[in-house]
Amino acid sequence: MTRLLLIPPDTRPPTLDHPAGLARMTGTEVRVPPPGALPDFFTPGNTATLREWLLDQVQAADVLVVCLETLTLGGMIPARRVSDPLEDVLARLAVLREVRALNPELRIYACGVIVRVAHDNDPHEEKPYYGAWGRELRAYSTAFDRHARHGEGERAALDEARAALPPDILADWLGTRERNRALHLAALDLLAEGTLTHLCLTLDDTTSYGLAAFDRRMLETRADDLGVWARLDIYPGADEVPCTLIARALRPEPVRAWVRYSGALGAGAELIYEDRPAGELVRAHLRAAGCRVADTLSEADFVLAVNTPGTRQASWQPDFAVVDTPHRNLPAFVDDLRDDLAAGRAVSLADIAYPNGAERRLWTLLQALPLANLAGYAAWNTAGNTLGSAVAFGKLAPLVRNRAAQLEALFARMVDDALYQAFARAEVRARLDNPSPIDLGAQRAEAEAHLREIITPRIRALWERHFAHTGLRLDLGEAHLAWPRLFTGVFPLEVRA
Repeated sequence: MTRLLLIPPDTRPPTLDHPAGLARMTGTEVRVPPPGALPDFFTPGNTATLREWLLDQVQAADVLVVCLETLTLGGMIPARRVSDPLEDVLARLAVLREVRALNPELRIYACGVIVRVAHDNDPHEEKPYYGAWGRELRAYSTAFDRHARHGEGERAALDEARAALPPDILADWLGTRERNRALHLAALDLLAEGTLTHLCLTLDDTTSYGLAAFDRRMLETRADDLGVWARLDIYPGADEVPCTLIARALRPEPVRAWVRYSGALGAGAELIYEDRPAGELVRAHLRAAGCRVADTLSEADFVLAVNTPGTRQASWQPDFAVVDTPHRNLPAFVDDLRDDLAAGRAVSLADIAYPNGAERRLWTLLQALPLANLAGYAAWNTAGNTLGSAVAFGKLAPLVRNRAAQLEALFARMVDDALYQAFARAEVRARLDNPSPIDLGAQRAEAEAHLREIITPRIRALWERHFAHTGLRLDLGEAHLAWPRLFTGVFPLEVRA
């Protein structure tokens, strides 16, 4: 039995329970740090406890999947907020050399997140001042990168953007970015020396222009110098990367995926939170998981079915201008999936037509299919989050040893991504009194009560319609919210014989 240690970005179900569940469905033993060592929203985890736990566990482990921000800065969100000096961060990173020395056979798969330039003025997930200065910081980010790429013709815009910001705020914000970039440069050195087996450096909520793109180019240049591209991926993603690395670690041999889009031009669809079209994003996520695009259906190990928007993602559905357009054909897409399943192919579905939840029209059409026969399903958060999950499901499909764990992982995604994100979340919001998307405050308890009332019967109905025939049993806990906002729900469930 493979023994895997997982240090996740945080403790939300998609970032902790989901990757752990993917590993467990293959019969892998998964160990995670004690709760007090991991972050809680923007409260950092305990890096000293993480170090002790890792040193204690490593000699009995085969694989370590580790988020560098959690290991060194207390979590993916705290890494954007805390002021820990670089020397402390690099000292914490050095534990990876120690664990490799203690267990030379250990394979270490690491991920780091290039600091995002958040699209929303959120003072909790970013520096507290971002709530007041987010717009100006985004303008500076774009102007800086345009100047870096295009030269002095962009100088006036950069000077204007800099003048609009208090110097101390800009200096602090840039200092955080520079520290985290130095962490990633140090991780590239660990990769070059052989301490790391594979490294993913990903861009969270990125755009074509901005400081994240600037950082990406700097890291790519260093990768060129070190000659490490065979064991490195730099691409848009974040929360889903533990799933990606688990798939790579547990099935290291090359795997090919036949990519089936919902429209003939799906590969060219534009995405809101990524800096490239859908087809290039798919290729990036496949490579990160150790997969390639198959040239023919017959040579494919699994089908990656991707529901893309007609031409571009949109935030609100239904959108008949750029998403649900004649550029694709959802009924024909579902017909193809039916044929794939009937032929016994492993099919993993990634729904990226809209960010932050399933497309409602497609979900309705999917009810005609035997959903329990899917190898995987995902439709959560960004297109990158969704693709990473779906690819991991598909790659690991032949390794499934625990059918209950596999159905639990599959069903959990359908509950969260479709039943909650696409439907129930808006219904809960409509029952509240103009709730803040950032902090529900005193309305949290009311929101959770509405959530349980709305979604619990739907979860049971979905199970009865599509999964009860498997002979397995669903144990369902009380739904609640991960954080004081509607963005992330928690739906405790267990599937067992």
